[in-house]
Amino acid sequence: MTRLRFIAAGAALALVAFGAIGAALAAGPAAVAIDNFAFAPDTLTVAAGTTVTWTNNDDIPHTVRATDGSFTSRPMDSGDHYSFTFAKPGVYTYFCSIHPKMVGKVIVK
Repeated sequence: MTRLRFIAAGAALALVAFGAIGAALAAGPAAVAIDNFAFAPDTLTVAAGTTVTWTNNDDIPHTVRATDGSFTSRPMDSGDHYSFTFAKPGVYTYFCSIHPKMVGKVIVK
C-alpha cells in the first residue's frame, strides 16, 4: 500500500470512529442498572437532552439522589425505574440514600 493510500485509509477509519463516538453521545435514552449494590455503569457520558433511566434489579429498595439535589428518586423496589432528563452540560454525581456507598456519575457534554 502506498503511503498516500495508507494515510487516506487511516483518515477514513478516524472519521468512522469519531462518527461512532458522536452517535454514542447523541441525545436520547440511556440506561443504568442497579444490581448487586452497584450502579452499572458507574460513570455514564451523555449529550445534553438525554434521558437516563435507572432500573433496580436488586431484591431490596434503592434510590438515586444527586449530591447537588438536582434530582431524587423515591425508593425503588425490584423492577422499578426512575428517569431524569439532563438538560445542561456538567458532571452530576449521585448515590443511593439508603446505601450511601453506592455512587455513580453522569457526565453531560
